[in-house]
Amino acid sequence: MTSIQIDRRAADLLRLLIERYVRDGAPVGSRTLSRAAKLDLSPATIRNVMADLEDLGFVVSPHTSAGRIPTNRGYRYFVDALLAPEPIREEARNRMVEELSGTRSANDLVQAASSLLSQMTRMAGVVTVPRRNLAVLRRIEFLPISDNRVLAILVVNQHEVQNRVLQMDRAYGADELERYANAINEQFAGRDLVSLRRALMEEAAAAQNRVSTLLSDAAAMASRALGEEAGGKDFVVAGGHNLLAFQELADVQRLRGLFDALDRKRELLELFDQCLNADGVQLFIGDESGYRVLDECSVVTAPYYVDGEVAGVLGVIGPTRMAYSRIIPLVSETARILSKGLKPES
Repeated sequence: MTSIQIDRRAADLLRLLIERYVRDGAPVGSRTLSRAAKLDLSPATIRNVMADLEDLGFVVSPHTSAGRIPTNRGYRYFVDALLAPEPIREEARNRMVEELSGTRSANDLVQAASSLLSQMTRMAGVVTVPRRNLAVLRRIEFLPISDNRVLAILVVNQHEVQNRVLQMDRAYGADELERYANAINEQFAGRDLVSLRRALMEEAAAAQNRVSTLLSDAAAMASRALGEEAGGKDFVVAGGHNLLAFQELADVQRLRGLFDALDRKRELLELFDQCLNADGVQLFIGDESGYRVLDECSVVTAPYYVDGEVAGVLGVIGPTRMAYSRIIPLVSETARILSKGLKPES
């Protein structure tokens, strides 16, 4: 897109039009631009420039004599060639550091990052949970609780403790569960969780063939514990209701489709997975995402890291009429601070 070149006058007017439209949400007329622009241009000259920008596909007139609004193509040119990112205020940065640091678990930090993005952008904040292959099992314990349930306690990485409640088909005694935990810890401690669960499932089947009931049952129980994701979540969404405030997204069918996509997860996970191997901020404007449900939206993402490895992706979903100069730095800085908060202790 940046291979297309427009002169300084057209660029200044396009920037001004987009900034006005982002702020007001209404088509911008030539007379409005004439009063706002410090270019000493007549409305007639501005209309000619607008006609040229319309020919390039950067702006469009939604109605006759109604002024113009930017197209997705216009937004893309603006972001690629004209964007001047706003610096983040010190008080905002301090708030981000305060909410995304400390000794909380990774899941708590992800929840906090999603809520923080939503609150600061007034849009929907989305954060994928850290990839499980970055988590290493240090120790597992099983404790009996009531109603045929077992509490699985996993010590992951250096200090993180995760609890899972497993509903079993019979009651287990404390001694029996201790033997199961010892068998798993002796053979599998130190493995990453992704390969560990696969190995446990394979071991459960192999142990049955060897008539090793202890290891078979232990592996099956541990595999189940690892399958109990934190609430079954692949990503955390906060502030979806903020999208109701934007007139262009207020169509009931459109919103229903977007919220359905957030619930189903598949489309967003596929889109965010594309960003796992990308450096820095990625921006999808309208139909650039390739998912019809996001055709009226923009998605701004950035990867976050744990110990130098990409752990997940966070981002913001909002209308194409978003304040890119403010949103992009916020997403980038949130990713940086979350990465620092998730840094394993030495």
